[in-house]
Amino acid sequence: MMEPLVQMLAWVSAEGRLPKQNPRAFALSSQGFTGPRIFIPDASTLRVINLNMYEQTNKMAHRTNMYDYSNLIVRRGQEFTLGIVFNRLFNPQFDIVNIEFLIGEPLLSDLYLKYETDSLNSVVKWKGRVLRNQAAETKMGITPAADCIVGLFSTYVTVITSLGKVRTERNPKTDIYILFNAWNPSDMVFMANEDDRTEYVLNSVGIIFNGTVSDKSSRPWNFGQFQQGVLDACLFILDFGKMPLEYRGDVVKVTRKASAMINSQDDNGVLVGNWSNDFSLGTAPTAWTGSAEILLSYVSKGGVPIKYAQCWVYAGVFNTFLRCLGLPSRLITNYFSAHDSLGSIETDIVLDEDGQIDMNYTTDSIWNYHCWNEVFTKRPDIPPVFSGWQAVDATPQETSEGYYRCGPVSVAAVKEGELRYEYDASFVFAEVNSDVVFHKRDKYGNTEVVSVNTTYVGQLILTKMVGSNEPEDITHTYKYPEGKGPRMEAKQINTAGDISLTIIVSNLSNQVRTVNITLTCKTDYYTGATNQQFKLITQDMSLQSWETKQQVFTVTANEYMEFITGQPFLSFIACGLISETGMSLTSMAVVHLNLKGPSQVGMDMYVTVKFTNTAGYDLRDVTIRLEGSDLMLLKTKQYSNIRQGSTVKWTESFTPQMPGSKMLMACLDCAALRNVCGQVDIVIQSKDYED
Repeated sequence: MMEPLVQMLAWVSAEGRLPKQNPRAFALSSQGFTGPRIFIPDASTLRVINLNMYEQTNKMAHRTNMYDYSNLIVRRGQEFTLGIVFNRLFNPQFDIVNIEFLIGEPLLSDLYLKYETDSLNSVVKWKGRVLRNQAAETKMGITPAADCIVGLFSTYVTVITSLGKVRTERNPKTDIYILFNAWNPSDMVFMANEDDRTEYVLNSVGIIFNGTVSDKSSRPWNFGQFQQGVLDACLFILDFGKMPLEYRGDVVKVTRKASAMINSQDDNGVLVGNWSNDFSLGTAPTAWTGSAEILLSYVSKGGVPIKYAQCWVYAGVFNTFLRCLGLPSRLITNYFSAHDSLGSIETDIVLDEDGQIDMNYTTDSIWNYHCWNEVFTKRPDIPPVFSGWQAVDATPQETSEGYYRCGPVSVAAVKEGELRYEYDASFVFAEVNSDVVFHKRDKYGNTEVVSVNTTYVGQLILTKMVGSNEPEDITHTYKYPEGKGPRMEAKQINTAGDISLTIIVSNLSNQVRTVNITLTCKTDYYTGATNQQFKLITQDMSLQSWETKQQVFTVTANEYMEFITGQPFLSFIACGLISETGMSLTSMAVVHLNLKGPSQVGMDMYVTVKFTNTAGYDLRDVTIRLEGSDLMLLKTKQYSNIRQGSTVKWTESFTPQMPGSKMLMACLDCAALRNVCGQVDIVIQSKDYED
C-alpha cells in the first residue's frame, strides 16, 4: 500500500540571492519519471478548486478577531482550520497533496527550508492532520511550530500525480499572519494568568505616567495595535531594517531590532527625537494621542522618519509594535531616571566653587521621569531565573553594539546586580539605582567628592495596573529598598503659582556648625537638562550640636513664568558648605507645573471636547487631536486663535465597533502650551444587551 496522504510543508525564504534547488524539497515530485512531462489532467485527476480559511472561526479561537483585517491571523503553536475544496472526494489511499506556507521572496533566495508533517528530522515541527473528509472539501488542522517565524505567509496547495504536479496560484486572500502566542505553554512568551494576557497583549489603550514623584500625573495613549494597517506597519519595520527572516521567531532578536528601529538615530527608523522647544518642522511630542497615526504615516512615506518624539512617544509606539505581534508588554515610568553617559554606573554632578552646577564638566543627567518598555519572555541565552520581564528601550540615549538601542535586559538581573548578562544591564542598572556623586571643582581644575546621594535615583517606578487605569508600583522588581535619606532635605509647596521651598538641615555632631547654603533655581527640560537658571539664593544657617533647623525660601510666579516653555519643570539644587569642616551637603527638588484640559462626553454616542484658555494670554495655531480605540479613528481640529479666557467646544459623533471598556482621549497642542490632555472611559454594551 502507498504511504501516503497529505503532507504539510512550510517554505521559508530569505531576501537577497538566487535559489538553489534542494533535492529533498522536490523528492516527491520526481518519483516515477526522469524528465519533464506535459500535464494533461482528466476528469478523475484531483484538482484544487478553492481554499476556505475559516477566518471568523479561527480568529475567535486564536483571539485575533479584534484585528481590523480580512485575512486570517493566527498565533503560533496553536491549531487552525483550513478547508481544501477539490473537484472530487479526496482519497488518502492514492492522492498526494502538499500544503505549503511560504514567507519571503523565493525567487530572490537561497534559503529554502522544508518541514514535513511527522518528520522526526524536521528543524521546526509544523503539524497537519485531516479533521474531516467529505463531499468535495477536506478540512485540515494545521499547527505552526511554537517557535516558528512570525510574519505574513502565503498559502499554496500542490497536487502530485505520476504525470507531474499542479500548484495553486498565489492568492492574497489566503495569506496568513502568524503571531507570537502568550496562550501556548510551548511559546517563549507564555503567560499563565489570563488577566495578565488580556492586559499585556489585548489591551489597545493605556496610561503613561509622568510628572514627578511628589506631583505625579498621567496621560492616555491609544496603542491601536488592531487598527487596519498597523500589523503591516510593524512587519514593514522589520523588513525596512533588513532583519533576516530566520531570526523573526526569536523574541530577543526581534525586540532588539525593534529597539533600534523605533528611533531614527542611525537607521532611518520610525521617530525623530527632539528635546528642544522648536517643533515647527513636525508635530510636538505632547500632541500625539496614539501610535497608529505615527506608524501608518511612516509606512505611507516609505520609511521616512516621523517628527517628533520624546521618551513616552518612543515607548508608546514600541508598546504597539510588541503587542501587535503578540508579545506581552507594558510601558513603565522611572522617576528621577539617571543617564550614565560614561558607563561608570554612577551619576556625576560637578559643582563650581560657588556651589553651582558646572555644565562644562557635568555630562551625566537625571531625567525627572523616563519611560521605556518591558516584554515578558523566557531567556534561553541566560540562566532561567532571569526569565520573565525584560526591559527594552527605544529612546536613543547611548549606543549598544553600534546602534542606538537598549535591551532586552532581565529586570530580575538588574535587581540582583548581575550585570554580566546581555543586553545593556549596566546602563539600566544606573538608570534606576546609581549613586549621585557630587564633585567640587576649584579654580585650578582639582576635584574632590563632597557628597554622595544613594537614594535620589529611581525613587519610584510605575506601570499601569492590570484591569485598571491606576498606577502599580513595581520599584521592588528593579531594586531592593533604599536606606535612609540625606541630612539635608528640600521640600516644596505650591501656592497660587508661588513656590515655597523648605531646606531642612540636621547637625549630626556635638559641635556648633555654620552652614553656607546656596540655592540654585532653574527651569529644566524633563530630561533634567538645564533650560535657564533664573535665580540664585545664598543664606547662612547656624546650628547647635544635634540641632535640626529649617529655612523657607520663596520663589514667586513672576520670577519664573517668563522662562517656562513646553513641559514646565522647575528644579532646585541646594548646596550647603560647613564652614568649620569644609564638608558639603547637597539636596535636590523638582516641581512639575501641571496643566490639564477637561473633556466631557455627550449622550447618544457623541463626544464633546471642551477647553478653556486660562493661560493668561492668547493661544495661536492650536491643534486638538481626538481618537479612541474601537470608537473612532484619529480626528484633528485646528484653531488659529483661542483668546485668553475664552472656551472652545468641539463635538464629534462616533460609532463603537466592539463592546467592552473603551477610552476616548484628546490632546491640545500649540507652541505656547504643551501636554494638555483629557480622557474619558466608556463601557460599550453588546448589541443584544438589555438594561
